[in-house]
Order: sequence, then structure tokens, then C-alpha cells
Amino acid sequence: MKLATDKESPAAHRSGCPINLTLEVLGDKWSLIVVRDMMFGNRRHFRELLSNSEEGIASNILADRLRRLMAEGVISKADDPSHKQKAIYSLTEKGIELLPVFAMIGAWGRKWLPVSEALSIRARLLEEGGPALWDEFMEELRVEHLGAPPPARRSGPGVRARLQAAFEAMAGGQENIPAA
Repeated sequence: MKLATDKESPAAHRSGCPINLTLEVLGDKWSLIVVRDMMFGNRRHFRELLSNSEEGIASNILADRLRRLMAEGVISKADDPSHKQKAIYSLTEKGIELLPVFAMIGAWGRKWLPVSEALSIRARLLEEGGPALWDEFMEELRVEHLGAPPPARRSGPGVRARLQAAFEAMAGGQENIPAA
């Protein structure tokens, strides 16, 4: 974890405001969509991120956002051991700790915007589950993305599986609804 004393000098940014600095890293829709799809949809390959994007991200935009997110330390890239020509993207601890932010964005969107029931069910469950559910999901993400040992005390389906099951139940077999 970077401490305030370890950060770049404020001269490299518009200001030292934490909101401004966060927006400099994540302040465009595509960066947030890429992180969302990795976090909630477990999309880890370029092709998965590109072809499963409901929002229709262009390949050059996706490549740019992946580079930017890697440069900022939000995600990492490694060779995929199952395919020599593929790379696998992972959330870093910095990226995983965005989960509460996504939960709050989802809660705000559910309250103020005309969301669909099916696409907002995960946001509702994260809002209702609160910090305890967020912590459980972040532990799950650490296992998947960072190779952390799985917690011994959990039984049953993980958070992502429960969120996905709720989505599928709500979607009722509708087609063309993304998994994130």
C-alpha cells in the first residue's frame, strides 16, 4: 500500500485533491467499465473484455485503457499459461479496493437513474450486504487475481456466484444481458 509520503509530487497533477487525483486515474467511463467487467464479470482476457462489452468499447480504446490502468497500478498483465499468445489481466490490490466505490456508484445509480431491474440487482445486493459483503467479495477477488489463499471459513457459493445467480433469476432468460 502506498502511503502519502510515497506518492508523486503534487506538481505532476492538477491538484493534490484526492477526488481530482482519483478522477485522473479513473475519471473516464471506459476505465470504470473495464474494471467493472474484470471485477464482476471475471473477464480477464482482451477478447473477453472486447466482445462481451454491452457498451461496445472499441479495440483501440480498450487497449489504451488497459495500458493506462496498468501504468496506474490498478491492474496487472501476465502471460496466460494456457495459451502462449494470450495475456491475462488481473486486478491489483489497488483495483480490488475499488469495490466499495463501485458498490456506492451502483447504489447512487439505483436511487437516481432509470436503471433496469435485472442490471441493477447486483448493485442492490451489494448495497444491502454492505461492508461485510464487500469484504467477502474482496477476499474472493484476492484469491482469483492475486493468488491469495482461500479463506477457510467460507462455505457455499462465493459472492460473484451469488450475484450472478440473482442476476440470472431476475433476467428470466433474457438474451444479450451482460454478466457484469
